[in-house]
Amino acid sequence: MQTDETLAQGIQQGCIPNLALLVERHYSPLKGYLYRMTNGNLLLSEDMAQETFLRALRNIHQYQYPRPFKAWLYAIATNLVRQHFEQADTRHTITASEMDWHNLRDIEPLPETQLTTYEETQQVIQALAKLPLHQREVILLRYYEEMPLAQIAESLKIPEGTVKSRLSIGLRRLRELMEEST
Repeated sequence: MQTDETLAQGIQQGCIPNLALLVERHYSPLKGYLYRMTNGNLLLSEDMAQETFLRALRNIHQYQYPRPFKAWLYAIATNLVRQHFEQADTRHTITASEMDWHNLRDIEPLPETQLTTYEETQQVIQALAKLPLHQREVILLRYYEEMPLAQIAESLKIPEGTVKSRLSIGLRRLRELMEEST
């Protein structure tokens, strides 16, 4: 099986069918990341996932091997989210009641823990929505997308120390917010 990086190099050399393989591998996880970053807006997350791949194709010449393709792709997606929230017509505080998140992961809980899991998930959702975007994005990339710190730093174009700092502060604030809600 070809690596993402090899497929991206192939696209740079004109092998456009490689894009279908990359979309197949990354569309669902990317849409999930965007769904969480847009506070549960399914339609917006789908649009942004498609736009991410369009921009990736348009700018494939900027991809530099051996940079991890996933980090490059998520950098494009993160920039789309930032641009969206910087627009005056989309800047507002989102309340927990406005969110449509059903689950933070695609894993179904066991029947006997569904109620507890649902309540805990709702607490996490509400707390995450209160975090600044820069803290939310590192937490989601680290714990939900399971990216290593170096790839997060590369995706967000910030030093690894800044990733660690945002992660530490964000997790501490998340813990405080969850304690306040209990």
